[in-house]
Amino acid sequence: MARRKSWNTADMSYDEVAELLKENDTVMIPMGSNEKHGAHIILATDTVTTMGVVEAAAPLAKTAYTPIIPVGYSPHHMGRVGEGAGTMTFSGATYRQMVYELGMSMIYHGFNKIVFVSHHGSNSKVVDDVLRRLRYETGCFACWYKTPTERDYTIVGDIMEGPAEETPGWHAGEMETSTVWAWDETLMDMDKAKQDRTHAPAWMGPKFKKKDGAPTVEFMGAENIIVPMEHHEYSDSATIGNPFRGSKDKGERYFKQSGEALAAFLEEVKNFDIEVPLEKRQFTSRA
Repeated sequence: MARRKSWNTADMSYDEVAELLKENDTVMIPMGSNEKHGAHIILATDTVTTMGVVEAAAPLAKTAYTPIIPVGYSPHHMGRVGEGAGTMTFSGATYRQMVYELGMSMIYHGFNKIVFVSHHGSNSKVVDDVLRRLRYETGCFACWYKTPTERDYTIVGDIMEGPAEETPGWHAGEMETSTVWAWDETLMDMDKAKQDRTHAPAWMGPKFKKKDGAPTVEFMGAENIIVPMEHHEYSDSATIGNPFRGSKDKGERYFKQSGEALAAFLEEVKNFDIEVPLEKRQFTSRA
């Protein structure tokens, strides 16, 4: 009996991956997170949202993806002892090394175009130099595809109903409540849901403001100051927005539209004329 069809390399045999490579040298590497969110949704919210988009895009673009890494860069979510219970994080150095070795693993086997996909915004903060390292060392195409979220959700803007002041794309609000609902409604507990907003850390004083979860604060009307803050310092409940606007239908529409957008991007990437020379396909991190 033949193996069921899957675009996840973990569900494929080595010869099936090799056969796929003859037609498509692009691969997605999904990168998740396991961190404190509003109590009505799960720690793995960013992981399941990433996977919902990747799984929707893969068959449309006929592009494989690797197993997701369910832990990301989330030091700001660790909180005080017991506060962010269950949160896990890599250091920036560990995360960058992991991204590099995952990319090199795929390059070693023949992939020329590596598309990392992640919904967790903070994963994006620490990867520029490693993406450049992959490119400079091998000549591959490497990119970081951030699914629609936070301030960049134009692709699904027609789905979100909340006004700007409700920050619909942010943490545990309208968008993420919807994606978890669509992924698995048995993981929801809307009895614990509540609206909440951000504020500047109290220790900064009244002259500073903060409107969402971006790593910046406002001062004298300008938002040009990046400050390393703990999540609990500017978000009392780990919810930023209005989860009561979330719904399973919105989540399903989110996955469909986001998957179509990612698939369209992959189709363009597949056309890039890029090939890593054989002598550059060296994987040295085996010890």
